[in-house]
Amino acid sequence: MTAMNCCLTTKDFAVLEVMLERRRAFADPIAHMLEHKLSTADVVPIDSVGPDIVTLNSRVVFRIDAGPAETRTLVQNEVRGPVGSSLSVATRRGLRMLGMAEGQTTSIEHPDGRRESILIKAVLYQPEAARRAVKEKSQAELRRPHGLTLVYSAAADRRPLGERAGMRQTEDDDPGPSAA
Repeated sequence: MTAMNCCLTTKDFAVLEVMLERRRAFADPIAHMLEHKLSTADVVPIDSVGPDIVTLNSRVVFRIDAGPAETRTLVQNEVRGPVGSSLSVATRRGLRMLGMAEGQTTSIEHPDGRRESILIKAVLYQPEAARRAVKEKSQAELRRPHGLTLVYSAAADRRPLGERAGMRQTEDDDPGPSAA
């Protein structure tokens, strides 16, 4: 699936707007990419973004051209976490991947004219989807009835736990001399 439009959350859109204003001030070449992304993006509320969309702080498996699959966390700041574990949206690759969906392919043209394609193989973790899952779980727990529920009933001839057994006697039973 190849698509140029992307889906940004309102939060990610706001982050990119601020980034664009800062980049314009320094005539950064990535400003053109930011303008294009912001002008063509479908913007959705945080709670309604699909779980297969790459958002900020998502853990993504992707492939560059025919290379091996790579896994990175898409971050806003360039220095965050161990080396090689993250990819900043301030880079061409990171910016291009933001808002893409699993299975989408896009291409990047570098300043030297070289082109590369990026395939989003999987979104392993998305903070918005994780937040929804926690919210749904807590709501399900609230709907569950509170209080104790009898799940097993012991037979009447059984003693409760901790109760000591008394002496059992029958009619023909002689208690012996200690009973006198």
